[in-house]
Amino acid sequence: MKLIIVLTFLCLSYLSMAAGASDIAREKRLASQVVDSIIDGEAVFLKSGDHEFLSIYTEADEPGGAVIIMHGRGFHPNWADVVYPLRVGLVDQGWNTLSLQMPVLGKEAKFYDYLEIMDEALPRIEAGIDYLKQQGHEKIILIAHSCSVHMAMAWVDAGRMRDIDAFVGIGMGAVDYKQPMKGPFPLEKFIVPVLDVYGEEEYPAVIRGAPERLAAMQKAGNPKSKQLTVPGANHYFTDEGDALLEVVGPWLQGL
Repeated sequence: MKLIIVLTFLCLSYLSMAAGASDIAREKRLASQVVDSIIDGEAVFLKSGDHEFLSIYTEADEPGGAVIIMHGRGFHPNWADVVYPLRVGLVDQGWNTLSLQMPVLGKEAKFYDYLEIMDEALPRIEAGIDYLKQQGHEKIILIAHSCSVHMAMAWVDAGRMRDIDAFVGIGMGAVDYKQPMKGPFPLEKFIVPVLDVYGEEEYPAVIRGAPERLAAMQKAGNPKSKQLTVPGANHYFTDEGDALLEVVGPWLQGL
């Protein structure tokens, strides 16, 4: 009987933690692995409250601005698909890049689980912006992929959109089966240019939501906002990092 009570308590404690907090232990394991793998750029630990989190800062020879990169669900700031091609490739095009470690949960966590920790992402975005401003950057672009798009939109919904000059959303609107979005993205609030880019072989939810996203961007009224598709690419842009860079890079140069 005592064993059952103890197990029940442990299960309830676990569920309580899972519902309200990210998996810091997993994040630390990821950080230790990532730091040892960095070839381009340097590890920089930023603070979100009392928590230090990993970012990777990579400098161009003659930067014209800086880009913050937010990875997809459960990944890390040196992820080989989407993140690495952008954080290194954009440096070659004259952008300093800062790739952030976003909050993570266990590998089995779904979209609705991540909704519970969206607020943890907000101070990380702020910390990234503050760091780049400390480096002297005035032109700052925010790039988010997949689940991090939801985090970026939570940041906008919280009224914290400041000090960014453009936003790039990659694979916007990705969710899990029978876990639809709670509401539309606040794209009509963006006075800065927005690039909505997704793969031709995207998740159905991303493709279905494209017309609504485009209409909201048009309502916002920035003439530089665009919606573009990468032929043959899936949601993770597997083996299509160069193709993604070929879409994002020129759009940024045209700002």
